[in-house]
Amino acid sequence: MRVNLVIGLFVCLFLTLSTRFFSLSVMQGEEFRELSYKNCIRLLPQPGARGRIFDRHGVVIADNKLSYDLLLLPQSKNETESTLSSIAGVLGTDLARLRINFRRNFISSSLPVRLVKSLTLTTAIALAQLKTDIPSIFIQPNPQRTYPFGKLACHVLGYVNEIDHWRLTQLEPYGYKTKDIVGFGGIEEKYDYYLRQEEGGFSFEVDHRGKISRTVGFRLPTNGRDIQLTIDAGIQKVAEDNLAQQKGTIIIMDAYNGEILAMANVPGFEPSIFVDRLDPMAIPDMFNDPNAPLLNRAISGMYPPGSIFKAVVGAAALERGKITKNTRFLCEGGTLVGDRKFPCSSIHHSQDIIAALTHSCNVFFYRTGLLLTGSGIYDNAVRFGLGKPTGCQLPYESSGFVPSPFWKQVNKFKKWFDGDTANFSIGQGYLLVTPLQMVRMMAVFANKGALVTPMIVKAIDAKAITPEKKNTSVALNPETIEYIRQGLRGVVSESTGTGHVLSGLALTVAGKTGTAQAPGGQSHAWFVGFFPYEESRYVICVFLENAGSGHLACVVARHVLEGVISGKFL
Repeated sequence: MRVNLVIGLFVCLFLTLSTRFFSLSVMQGEEFRELSYKNCIRLLPQPGARGRIFDRHGVVIADNKLSYDLLLLPQSKNETESTLSSIAGVLGTDLARLRINFRRNFISSSLPVRLVKSLTLTTAIALAQLKTDIPSIFIQPNPQRTYPFGKLACHVLGYVNEIDHWRLTQLEPYGYKTKDIVGFGGIEEKYDYYLRQEEGGFSFEVDHRGKISRTVGFRLPTNGRDIQLTIDAGIQKVAEDNLAQQKGTIIIMDAYNGEILAMANVPGFEPSIFVDRLDPMAIPDMFNDPNAPLLNRAISGMYPPGSIFKAVVGAAALERGKITKNTRFLCEGGTLVGDRKFPCSSIHHSQDIIAALTHSCNVFFYRTGLLLTGSGIYDNAVRFGLGKPTGCQLPYESSGFVPSPFWKQVNKFKKWFDGDTANFSIGQGYLLVTPLQMVRMMAVFANKGALVTPMIVKAIDAKAITPEKKNTSVALNPETIEYIRQGLRGVVSESTGTGHVLSGLALTVAGKTGTAQAPGGQSHAWFVGFFPYEESRYVICVFLENAGSGHLACVVARHVLEGVISGKFL
């Protein structure tokens, strides 16, 4: 009985093993053969080159240079340790650092690990000699981003860096993956989809020692697309050189098609530090710098415009019939609004609209603003594109802010007073703008009525780009535009004009100065104008953060225009 039981158990065990063997070898055999095949297949990615960025004349301002990276195929722990030790000897580097790099950059056993970036050609050749004894190492040519002009137009260009977690979660469905190099800020980020290269590479079979047995497949990498900007590198350099160490921005734009010829910001940064990483503290120091060197003040900074806003108020009052060309107000150095005296910069006596713009008379605009009311000023500020992004093709553009009596009632739970209107009428109070918005506003008087869409990308892969938003008409009467233009010309041409320092140039300039009060520091200095006056074509904005008087902005503007004239850039 016991013998039969033992025999039965052995028979059952044999049948179970036979069934399992049949399942593994026949039913699941193909699956395991595939897994075995994949286990000996390795992938060696080959990156393409990121698209280049040119200025409007074809000058390369963001390029690529060939660097060499050391890659290592994952092996057993002992083999990896031996290989790292040999490599450390050739490089003369710390073995512990190579171990850290290996652990940090490990992604998958089928993908090589990047041990060292940006090797010199001599070092790359020396390491290549080890391949006979260590078949698991590879020297990979790698196109690396380079910026031939250093800081030039850094805020327009942006920089490249390894993809962060937030971007990866957003972009993974579009083929982005861990360790990818992507754009941050400026054109590099906004047009990353076009600039980004497509990775190619080899797939090959290795033996148990990691030695290549045969190549299984190959795909050519694809380079990114080139982008041409509207920026003129020569004008950009003139603008940046004249900002020197002063915090601020300079913008020069075509008043008719919106093409931006220069967008200079100071302080700036070296985009190459994100590529080279020679100084481990350079990037943290930049992010912690209170001067915000990564901030594109031209489009992301929001500031009170001060007196440059008077052109909008004057045009609105003329359009609504609140004043005429012959309307005059008496300036005695200030005026009462309610029970508070609102000051003027000087005693201007009797002023009409043209004289008030020429001398930047606050009293005239206090009185004009009260006739318009806060709602009337708001309505016309919006007509000039304030309170919303300009659509300039760069990321992180601010909207600015245009207040209104309704906004104050709803958000502040307070009544709008005449004092609010008086401050609003001279570009103070709650009003905030970006320098690019002010350039766009001034272009209306330069081109005589059109609100243009600023452009900074001219072409992608030699194909011209048209702006998403077309130019719109502000619908101003020709007489209104002419009166404001005369006042803006007087700012420079009249000896008593606030921008007279810009007179005597080889081209005629018109514009408006501004000294905008800023909380917690000196006033901001503004000059926004256009040139040449007779056949107006270009708009210029100089904004100096906490610099004091608008006169200083005019001085900088003069130096920039002298540089542009002497360089024959326009």
